[in-house]
Amino acid sequence: MADDICAIATPYGVGAISIIRCSGDNAIELVNKVFKGKNLNKVKSHSINYGYIIDNNEIIDEVLCNVFIAPNSFDGENMVEINCHGGIFVTNQVLQVLLKNGFRMAENGEFTKRAFLNHKLDLTEAESIMDIISSSNKRALSSSVSSLRKSTYNLIKSFRDRILDSLAKIEVNIDYPEYEDMEIVTRESLLPELKNMIDEMDKILDNSSISTLAIHGIKTAIIGKPNVGKSSLLNLLLDEEKAIVSDIAGTTRDIVEGSLVINGVTLHLIDTAGIHESSDKVESIGISKSKEKLNEADLVILVLDTSQELEQIDYDLLELTNNKKRIIVVNKIDLGNKLDIKDAILISTKNKTGIEELGKAILNITRINEMSEFNGNYLNNQRQIGLMNKAKKSLLNAYDSLLNGNYIDLVEIDIKDAFDYLGEITGESYPEELITALFTKFCLGK
Repeated sequence: MADDICAIATPYGVGAISIIRCSGDNAIELVNKVFKGKNLNKVKSHSINYGYIIDNNEIIDEVLCNVFIAPNSFDGENMVEINCHGGIFVTNQVLQVLLKNGFRMAENGEFTKRAFLNHKLDLTEAESIMDIISSSNKRALSSSVSSLRKSTYNLIKSFRDRILDSLAKIEVNIDYPEYEDMEIVTRESLLPELKNMIDEMDKILDNSSISTLAIHGIKTAIIGKPNVGKSSLLNLLLDEEKAIVSDIAGTTRDIVEGSLVINGVTLHLIDTAGIHESSDKVESIGISKSKEKLNEADLVILVLDTSQELEQIDYDLLELTNNKKRIIVVNKIDLGNKLDIKDAILISTKNKTGIEELGKAILNITRINEMSEFNGNYLNNQRQIGLMNKAKKSLLNAYDSLLNGNYIDLVEIDIKDAFDYLGEITGESYPEELITALFTKFCLGK
């Protein structure tokens, strides 16, 4: 029998109300022991009950208890959500009373983990809950809600159903080897079906490379030689003095970060130290970090100074970022324009001009505006994308084996692998360590 667990489900701090969530076979009975009001063992499911939490006949707090009777609850178990006053001290006092009376503290994500294990959610729905909580823009929220409504599950299920059909054809071939033409028929029917699934997966993976940027934000490195206005651009975008700005080259010696939403897209901005050769030990460390961040970035904003002719370091940076998603920004147009660079965005951080054009350029280069045309045919995170890549590789192996005339039963192994990889996306086939790792990323009350 599973333990009875409890945890504070609302943010820690002072507020009007705090919610303590309790779950387990004996959750209602255990809360009833410390509740002065109606007998919670006899109330209806989904009822709200007024009363007091008591400890040794002393009233701790005035509360409302929401009762949910299994299996009609979030995690499929008996649950009580105690709404108490939102002070830090009183909330902890109520929690301590519960812990003294049969509950243990829930682990991170344990409520959602139980919902998964009790078949109330699949893994994609569970992940969407975490994504809804962390959503920073409208696209991310819309995508997470769509996944919560099983769009991702249905997408994966359609592939698994088709793979099962392919496996059934192979099993018939294996079961009736006396029919010599059966293998030929099986190959002729499997090849186009496998090719179609591989092509569809390619399209979904391409869509997903765009959708994950929209959902989780774009890691954006602002780079350039010293004193071209990188920190000024960061401050202008964030609308705060996040980075120190001065006329002295090399002022930024470490990585400065911040996040904002521009044109409905979340940017995780990284202002880097000016990249150049330096004999200063501290500055050199900052430059080294800048190059690391450049490699990790989804998008690079390369800032040039239009009031000066290009120098060798500018040409080096243009070459270094040539194969990255890159937007070239030409700053200081208020001082004149000595540069003529194709498709560059002209800005003046001093006069605060050109930012709208930069926002449009970000949408264009990341293709995030295309999400409206995907019709749910995308995945939501790197875990799902990685597993679909593995499934696609297995189907490619099966396709090549069929073309090369390998035995059908050997081809079946690769197709079964694809079926299992897709099952890991939704949780229908999964290693236990995956589940443990996934749900520990949730907050305590989830």
